[in-house]
Amino acid sequence: MPKARQLIKLFIFILIFCGSAVAFSGDASANEKDDYKKLEIFTDVLSLVRSNYVEDVDMEKLIYGAIRGMLSTLDPHSSFLTPEMYREMEVDTHGEFGGLGIELTVKDGDLIIVSPIEDTPADAAGIQAGDQIVKINGQATRDIEIMEAVRMMRGPKGEAITISVKRSGVAELLNVTIIRDIIQVQSVKSRDLQEHYGYVRVSQFQDRTSRDLKEQLGELRRTLDVDLQGIILDLRNNPGGLLEQAVAVADLFLSEGLIVYTDGREPEAQMTFSAQEEGTEPEYPLIVLINGGSASAAEIVAGALQDHRRAIILGEQSFGKGSVQTIISLDDDSGLRLTTARYFTPLGRSIQALGITPDIMVSQLKNQPLSPAESGLREADLENHFQPLVEQPVENNNSQTESLISPSIRDNQLQRAIDLLKGINILKNNN
Repeated sequence: MPKARQLIKLFIFILIFCGSAVAFSGDASANEKDDYKKLEIFTDVLSLVRSNYVEDVDMEKLIYGAIRGMLSTLDPHSSFLTPEMYREMEVDTHGEFGGLGIELTVKDGDLIIVSPIEDTPADAAGIQAGDQIVKINGQATRDIEIMEAVRMMRGPKGEAITISVKRSGVAELLNVTIIRDIIQVQSVKSRDLQEHYGYVRVSQFQDRTSRDLKEQLGELRRTLDVDLQGIILDLRNNPGGLLEQAVAVADLFLSEGLIVYTDGREPEAQMTFSAQEEGTEPEYPLIVLINGGSASAAEIVAGALQDHRRAIILGEQSFGKGSVQTIISLDDDSGLRLTTARYFTPLGRSIQALGITPDIMVSQLKNQPLSPAESGLREADLENHFQPLVEQPVENNNSQTESLISPSIRDNQLQRAIDLLKGINILKNNN
């Protein structure tokens, strides 16, 4: 992104050094002159603050604050990363860090938990999707940036941290003390199910996810010592991750055709990703589980497999995050997380603020943990979210709605998927 980096450097140079006078070329358009006039106002304010504020102010703090304010007017996913935050972001993609194990977002200035990560201290402490973190070690979190909250919650293994949580349906504030640990996120887990079926859960998309998934699918075949009769791919409460890993996971199940394409203003943001025949899994029945916590990269996978009719999508409407963020490094080791494109499924569907509609709708039993959607949190609820490109989600004509109420079934969505795999194989064997 050299062009973007040069523009950013030029912008900061103008803010700091051009003073309150801006020269215009004779052939500049009226719009350009108006833009420069607004920039002149900005530099005037900067100069006034430096000269007249009651105390000396740090220039870096002023510039960083100005950039944060600028990006906050865009969309919920664009943000400025200080050097420390940028390093934290790089740690995230490799899946090992010291902290609690919580996926976060901000809604109307409130710090909201999208989902606790499985097998982490937060998960063990009973933290739930939809919980609002009001305080971190006594410090209020109102209007806090996500990366700043992440920084506050991370720390050395073994140290205690107390978060004050507001939970829907609970009158009093919950003070939860959690012991930090090294969070080694295993993004892929698998196990064999009855009658030669396999279950694979992908909790998020990191730089090893597709490789780990392929290895675990191979291990399932070796464990069962027989051809797989079907796979359940669980993407519930998967907040997303790396775009290239979503493409690689979908590619495991598709031998050809478009997986996803992106569209943005710059040529670099207009990309297509297609499946390759090499390394494709056998054509066994495939069911993908999604819910309101399935977002971004998880929706790319679900949408591609649905459009190619390679899998049956079962569960609940997904989150609806259909935008792509690019990380741009800056010269002082800070970074810019900027929304640069929308992504589309192979059939041209944009799921922004709409989500993926399952082929078979199965509601989650209420005695199970709430998904972010059930807690009232979806992409469409976030301030400044992109509006959908169509007014209503594209409905599947074969979509069905089922409601299971048997309290004896621990995971009714998974049980329904198992029953569906059995039915598919019964029909196949009868033919």
